[in-house]
Amino acid sequence: MSRLIAPVVLALLTLGSAVRGQDVTLQSLVTPSTIISKDGHVVTFAVHGFVEFNSLADLFPYIKSQTDRWKAEQMHDPQGRELQRQLLRRGIESRIVSMIDERPLELLVTHTAGELQQALVQMKEPVPSGYAEDFLAVQEKWKHAINCWSASPVIQGRVLSNWYPIEEGIQLFGATYDSTEHFWQAVKYHPDVTIPEVIDLLRRVEARDWNPWLERLDRDPKEYLPNAYALEFLRHNLAAERLRWFRGELARYGMRPTDRARHLQQRGGSPSRFSAYQEKILWGDLADLFHLVYTFSVPDDPVRVVLAQHHFDAIYLGDRKMGFISEEFCGLMLEIWKVKFLQTPRFREVIRSIPLEIRLEHFLNDGDSPDIPIPIYVGYLNQIRELARGPLAVGERP
Repeated sequence: MSRLIAPVVLALLTLGSAVRGQDVTLQSLVTPSTIISKDGHVVTFAVHGFVEFNSLADLFPYIKSQTDRWKAEQMHDPQGRELQRQLLRRGIESRIVSMIDERPLELLVTHTAGELQQALVQMKEPVPSGYAEDFLAVQEKWKHAINCWSASPVIQGRVLSNWYPIEEGIQLFGATYDSTEHFWQAVKYHPDVTIPEVIDLLRRVEARDWNPWLERLDRDPKEYLPNAYALEFLRHNLAAERLRWFRGELARYGMRPTDRARHLQQRGGSPSRFSAYQEKILWGDLADLFHLVYTFSVPDDPVRVVLAQHHFDAIYLGDRKMGFISEEFCGLMLEIWKVKFLQTPRFREVIRSIPLEIRLEHFLNDGDSPDIPIPIYVGYLNQIRELARGPLAVGERP
């Protein structure tokens, strides 16, 4: 009988947590078992962009599983403690800085550090070492920062997103794009790559069992840990259902056999048929998938030969050939931002209006970006603001 009752009790407890989450308070926010819900749906959060959780209490076993997954000779105790510290901090920040619910962050930044400390002291549930300190650190960070992304509640934050639509278009390297996002994803395709080639590559990827390939990368902490987001991205996007989705999306738009992938993402006589969102989840994720499979495959893997034949061995721009994971390709982001924020007066005015006391940040579900790691991206954001606040060039409009 008890075996039948236990699942019912667990379901009721879970339901209760979710209902309480509808009316979020500072105390409930710091309580690990709280499940926050909005419009009848659980507000999840993630580590590495793809490993999702309903509550911070769900995060704790995951952290332990990660510190226990490798043998002692592969990961020493100090490394394990550092990994635990990083995952806890990232999980707490992801819980607070939600992409679908502003209430957690609003609660944190509208209370004092003393009030947060009091809530943490009054919290009765067991938590890992460093839990309170990480909450306080996240609060301190976001009291003095703007999250620059497409759905930011702050206008400046939206403008500083690559997704921000540019009505007049932006000319970059001889072509015009609807946004900097359109350029950033389009450039990952060689100018000669056609849609049939992309579809053929997808079919080849679909035909392979990727589990042994992923297991090889999972086994080695020296391979997995520095590239955790990229490998979780690959795990997600190499799933059969996801690969079918890519192929279905490519079939939706009535593209011709002669159409070239990069050219389709550029603006011709009218704006592109693809939104910035579609640029990211279709063209960007698909290109990233091909480039990352090439990058993480062993040298004699036949898939590298096929991908190289279709120019997914590097980024090709004019006479330049840049590694997908390289400082040179990262630096390209700063180059295109100089056009947007230094040479376009209306955007320069926006970015230079943000006080230097406010840190420009970019945090989305603890996601990273294999082509330009978030710390570099954020560094460039703050650097371009400093440049925009400098003196205007001769003849430049204020």
